[in-house]
Amino acid sequence: MNLPKEWSNWLLVVAVITLAAGPLIFVRGAQFTGSDDQAEKAISEVHPGYQRWFKPIFEPPSGEVESLLFASQAALGAGVIGYTIGLYKGRSQQQRNKE
Repeated sequence: MNLPKEWSNWLLVVAVITLAAGPLIFVRGAQFTGSDDQAEKAISEVHPGYQRWFKPIFEPPSGEVESLLFASQAALGAGVIGYTIGLYKGRSQQQRNKE
């Protein structure tokens, strides 16, 4: 199946949007909570008097701010990884061109 490059890119975009929106559309009434919330609930059920060993340095004022910080951290990490891969790929191509 030989599709033009721009069609392939659009198909990938549609696939990513479908994968992101699919669970939100087809799974009604589900609780999309993070693993931190689930772990906290499980610990409080198993050991109701549990006290944390450490307190957080910074407590975000709301869940939205916490989500923003998490997404920013993920984007920064993806950017660093993408830059590193591109840098090494460029170096290897330059090395190949010199030879």
